[in-house]
Amino acid sequence: MQRKNEKFVERLPLIPRRPWHAYFLTTCLCLTALAIRSAAEIILPIGYPFVSFFPAVILSSFLFGVRPGIYAGLLCGLLSWYFFIPPRMGFPFNLGVVLALAFYGAVVAVDIALIHFLQKANFNLAVERERSHALAENRELLFHELQHRVSNNLQVVAAMLSLQRRHVDHDHARRALDDASARLALVGRISRALYNPSGQGQNIRAFLSTLTADVLEASGREDIALTIDAPEDLILKPDTAVPLALIVTEAVNNAIEHGLPHRGGSISVSLNMTDDGISLNVTDDGKGLSADFDPGSNQSLGLRISNALAGQLNGRFSLHPAAKGGATARLDLPVRA
Repeated sequence: MQRKNEKFVERLPLIPRRPWHAYFLTTCLCLTALAIRSAAEIILPIGYPFVSFFPAVILSSFLFGVRPGIYAGLLCGLLSWYFFIPPRMGFPFNLGVVLALAFYGAVVAVDIALIHFLQKANFNLAVERERSHALAENRELLFHELQHRVSNNLQVVAAMLSLQRRHVDHDHARRALDDASARLALVGRISRALYNPSGQGQNIRAFLSTLTADVLEASGREDIALTIDAPEDLILKPDTAVPLALIVTEAVNNAIEHGLPHRGGSISVSLNMTDDGISLNVTDDGKGLSADFDPGSNQSLGLRISNALAGQLNGRFSLHPAAKGGATARLDLPVRA
């Protein structure tokens, strides 16, 4: 309803296709004011010849513009002069009448001028609003096109790495190319899905649900149960999305490949708010960490990437045994993330 009212106000003054329609309606308003003034004669004190004519002038100016407003001012002035300034039924002329008409003319002129300038300012505001809306649409279109091209380029690089893998015989090199290709494809998908020109974030529960489901589907495992536990109303900043997604992806892939390589099980992703910030845990019920595992000396690429990305977010990444068996990858972030 409010937007409809704004649209109506932006259209003022109303300009009929035939200008005489505006003058006809203005005349009707003036005659209505005359009828109201005549009907109120018995309750009004002596004087007040213009009391019902000011609204007619204001409405005419507001609805139809300056010229019908001036016409209404002249017509209402003549009607009040003829019918309600004594001696009535004539056009008396003396100093008192001149002062009364001068006062009436000054008030009407101020009303018409104010309405005219307000409507002009309102029209300029409406034009600027439409221009800003068009610029915003163009910006959003260009931004999405840019994101689309960047994502496509990342997907192309990922595909080139996959093709290059076919010409590599060394198992470790093939695995490194597979990992790099998968990470690039993931960054491309996240960039296309998350970033928008308004800078708004995304609900972190929905983000984690979609991300982990994609990782599990890409692994081809159907014997692993995946659960997500995160607040409903927590918003993830766009610049945090890609590093967080890569860390979660590394943790889930690590749980699938090392914790549950030959049997089914469950992986739980939980996010909790603490006094110090945010704690994200990826826990599996697999075989757990080896007895001689030392996170300080472990030089695996996935762990190094996770530590580097956590540092980029001013957070801390750790990997330790879970309370009921298996392993837990933990990411601690400051609350501003």
